[in-house]
Amino acid sequence: MQGKRLMASRALVKDVRLLGRLLCEAIEASDGKEAREIVEQVRTLSVAGHRKTGRHLNDKLALFCAEMPPRTLKRVIRAFSQFSQLVNIAEDAHQARMQRFSIVDREPAMPGTIARSLSVLAAAGVEAEDIRKLLLEAVVSPVFTAHPTEVRRKSVIEIEQELARCLTELDQAGLIEQEMGRHKEDLERATTTLWQTNSLRGRRLQVVDEILNGLSYYDSTIFRVIPEVYEILENQLRDSPWSFGEDALPPFLRMGSWIGGDRDGNPYVNGETLREALRLQSERVFSFYLGELHSLGAELSLDDRYVKVSQELQRLATDSPDRSERRRHEPYRLAISGMYARLAATARKFGSTELVREPVAVAPSYLCPAEFAKDLATISKSLTANGAEKIATGKLRRLQRAVDVFGFHLVSLDLRQNSEVHQRVVHELFENVRPGTRYEALAESDKIRLLTEELRSAQLLMTPLRTYSAETASELSVLREAGEAHKHYGRVSIPNYIISKAGSPSDVLEVMVLFREAGLFRPDKPEAASINIIPLFETISDLRRSHDVMQTVLAVEAYRTYVEALSGKQEIMLGYSDSNKDGGYLTSGWELYKAETTFIQLFEREGIRLSLFHGRGGSVGRGGGPSYEAITALPPGAVAGSIRLTEQGEVIAAKYSNPALGRRNLELLIAATLEASLLPSDAKEPDPEYLGAMEELSDLAFGAYRRLVYETEGFERFFWEATIIGEIAKLNIGSRPASRSASRRIEDLRAIPWVFGWSQSRMMLPGWFGFGSAVRQWLAGHPDGLQILQGMHRDWPFFQTLIANMEMVLAKTNMAIAARYVGLTPHASTHEKIFARIKDEWEATTAALFSITDQASLLENNPALKQSIHHRFPCLDPLNQMQIDLLRRHRAGEGDQDTEEALHLTINGIAAGLRNSG
Repeated sequence: MQGKRLMASRALVKDVRLLGRLLCEAIEASDGKEAREIVEQVRTLSVAGHRKTGRHLNDKLALFCAEMPPRTLKRVIRAFSQFSQLVNIAEDAHQARMQRFSIVDREPAMPGTIARSLSVLAAAGVEAEDIRKLLLEAVVSPVFTAHPTEVRRKSVIEIEQELARCLTELDQAGLIEQEMGRHKEDLERATTTLWQTNSLRGRRLQVVDEILNGLSYYDSTIFRVIPEVYEILENQLRDSPWSFGEDALPPFLRMGSWIGGDRDGNPYVNGETLREALRLQSERVFSFYLGELHSLGAELSLDDRYVKVSQELQRLATDSPDRSERRRHEPYRLAISGMYARLAATARKFGSTELVREPVAVAPSYLCPAEFAKDLATISKSLTANGAEKIATGKLRRLQRAVDVFGFHLVSLDLRQNSEVHQRVVHELFENVRPGTRYEALAESDKIRLLTEELRSAQLLMTPLRTYSAETASELSVLREAGEAHKHYGRVSIPNYIISKAGSPSDVLEVMVLFREAGLFRPDKPEAASINIIPLFETISDLRRSHDVMQTVLAVEAYRTYVEALSGKQEIMLGYSDSNKDGGYLTSGWELYKAETTFIQLFEREGIRLSLFHGRGGSVGRGGGPSYEAITALPPGAVAGSIRLTEQGEVIAAKYSNPALGRRNLELLIAATLEASLLPSDAKEPDPEYLGAMEELSDLAFGAYRRLVYETEGFERFFWEATIIGEIAKLNIGSRPASRSASRRIEDLRAIPWVFGWSQSRMMLPGWFGFGSAVRQWLAGHPDGLQILQGMHRDWPFFQTLIANMEMVLAKTNMAIAARYVGLTPHASTHEKIFARIKDEWEATTAALFSITDQASLLENNPALKQSIHHRFPCLDPLNQMQIDLLRRHRAGEGDQDTEEALHLTINGIAAGLRNSG
C-alpha cells in the first residue's frame, strides 16, 4: 500500500507539470511566444526567490512586475491565476486517486470512510439497536449558501469541471496508448478554452444567478453521488450486526440551501425570488427524473415471452397510454412510458416550461412523490420476484433512492432574516392597531409579556384597512409564500426559519407572532406547527447569553407547545464567522464549545432533543477547516445523530465539483456523525484542568484581539488601506453588499469580506491573532503550563483541531508580502506601528505552536498540505506582488480599465491559490 501511495504522490507532481505545460502551450498558441516567455520568466524569478529567501519576496521579481504595462500584466496575471486553479484540479484528482486505492485495497484504516467508522464502532462494542435507532432518527445535511467568496464565473467553473473529468479519465486509461492520447487531446482543448475565456463577470451576480450556480452542482455531482453514498452504507451494513435487512435506509442524508431564502442584509431576496428558487429547484429535479426514466426504459427491454412479470407491473403496462406495437411484449417499457407521461404532466403542473423529450400521450399527474415511488417499487418487486434482482439493484435502485431524498422539491430551502428586521415589523404591526405601544422601546421583560399574551390569541394584528411599510409588506409576503410552498411542494420544501443576531427571548417570540400573521402558526391549532424556528447566536456576548435565552423561551407555554408539535426537537445555529470577527479565533472557538456544552445540558433537562447547525465558512477565520475533524472534536453529546453545516463560497466547488470529491465529502460527514454520536462519551470528556486552561487562555486572547481591532486608534483605517477590502467591495462577487450599512465600521462589515481582505494581503489575521500573546502570558503564571498545553494537544480533539487549523493559516501567512501592502498606505507611521504589533503576535503565535506541537517548522506533520503549498506558492506570490503594484497605480489615479481588470484578476487568482480564503 505504501508503494501505491508513493506512486500516487508522483502522479500528482506529473499532473501538475502536465497541466502547467499545456497552459503554457495554450498561451503561446493564442498570444505568441513572447507572452509565454514572459510568464516563464516571472515563474523562474519567483521559484528562485522562494528557494533563496523562503518566505520573503524577490526584489528582482518586484522590479520586473512593476515595469510591465497593464495589458501585459493582465496577461501574466491570468496565467498565474489559471495555473493556481489547475493545481487545485490536480490535487482534487489526487484525492480521488487515493480514495480509489483505498477502495481497491479494501483499506478500512483511511480516516473518514464509512468502512473505518463501522470498524471503530464495532471495536467499541456499539450495540446493533443503537445504530439502528440512530440512523432512523439521524439528520446529516450540508447546506449550500450564496456567500460570495466564489469569485469565478460559472462558465469558468464548467471548463474546470471538464478539465477534472479529462484528468481523471487520463489517470484511469492505464497503458492503452490510444486512449491516453485521446484524453490528452481533450485536456489540451479544455486548457485552451480556459485560457481564451474571460474569467471576470461583466455584472454583479443576481439572486437568480446564485440559485442557478448552486443547482449546477446537482447535475455534475449530487444527483449521482447521494444514491451512491447510501448504497455504500447499505453494503457496509448488510453483512454486519447492524443490518437493516431488506429495508432501505431512511433518508437521513439530505441537502439544504439558503440560496433564494436568505434575506439577512440582502434586499434583493423577497417573495418573488423565493417562489422562483422553489420553481427552479423543482424543475431541475423533474428534469433529472425524466432523464433517468428514459434511460431506465432503454435498459428494461425484457420480453414477457421469456420472463414473467407481477400482476401489479402488468397493470402498470396495461394502464399505460403507450400503444406502440413494437413494445407490445415489453411490459416494463410500457409501464415506464406511462410513468414518464405522468411525470411530465407533474413537471408541467409544478412550473417546468420545457421538457427534453415529450411523452407519448397525455396522462394524469402524480399527486405526490410517494405515488411515483410506489410505481418504481412495483417495477423493482417484479424484477426481484422473477430472476432479475441484479437489474433491480442498479439504475432503478439509485432512482428510487433519489426520489426518496429529493421528492418533488429537490432541496430543503431555509429562510433567514435579521432579528432587527423582525423587531421593526412587529413594532409597526402593534402601532397600527394599538398606537403608543412603542414596542421597540419596551424593556425585554415587557416585550416577552406582550408577545406571550399575543401568542394566546388568534386575532391578527394586520388588517387590510391599513397601509404598511415596504419592509413589513415584504417580510409578510415571504412568509405567505412559504405557506403556499407547503401546500404545493410539502413542508419539507421550507422546513426552517433562522433568526440572525438572536440575542434575547423576544427575538424568538417575534417570529412566532409573524408566523401567526401569515398563517404558519395558529394558537387554536398548535399541533399544526410547520416551520422550525432556529435562533442563530453569533457574537461573543450572544453566545454567552444563549443558554439563558433558550431557557426563558422554553418556559413560554406557546413556544414549548410549538416545539413539541415539531417532534420535540429544537435546532440551534451557531455563528462561527461573526463570533470570530467579534472576539478572535481562540475565543470564538472556545465560546462556541462552551455554548454547545450548556445547550446539551439544558435540553437534556428539558426533555427536548437538540440539533446543532454549524455556520462554518470556507476559511479558518470563519470556522472552516476539515469537516470530519471538526465534527468529531465537538463536545460529547453535541451531535446525537444530527448535524447540519453550511457549505460556502469556493468550498462548494472544492467539495462538489466532481463526483469523486462529492462522494468523499458526504462519506466524511456520515462517518463523523456516526463516530461522534455512538462512541462512548467517557473517552471524549476533556480533563477539567484542560477546561480551566482554555478559559484562561481565551480571556487573554480576547483581550489582545479586542485591544488591537476595536480599541486601537486608526485600526479601522489600517484595515481599509492595508488590504484590498475597498476594491473587493466593488467586485462582482455576490448579490449582497459587503457591509450591513453604508459605514466603514468593522462592526457593520460582513464577516466574509473581513476575512477575504486579510487573506488577500496574506496577513490572515482572523485565523490566529491573540493566540501567541495569550500563551506567553499564561505560561508566565504556570510553571508547568507547557506540559499541560502539550497534553491538551495530545489528548483533546477540540484543541488538536484548533491548533491544526491555525497551523494551516500560519503556513499560508506571509509577513514579507503583508509588509508591502502596509507600505502602500498614506499613513505609514501610524500603520507601521499597528503592523509591528501584528507581526510580533504572528511570531509569538508561531513560536507557541512550535512549543506545543514539538515541531521545528510549520506543517511538519502534514506532508500533504506541505506539498500543496510547495506546488502553488511560487506561483501565488507573484500574484500578490502584481496586486500590490496595481493597487499603487489604481489608488494614485494612474490606472485605466486594463488596470482595474488586472486588479480584479489578481483577486481571483489569489483566492484560487489560497483555496479557503474567505
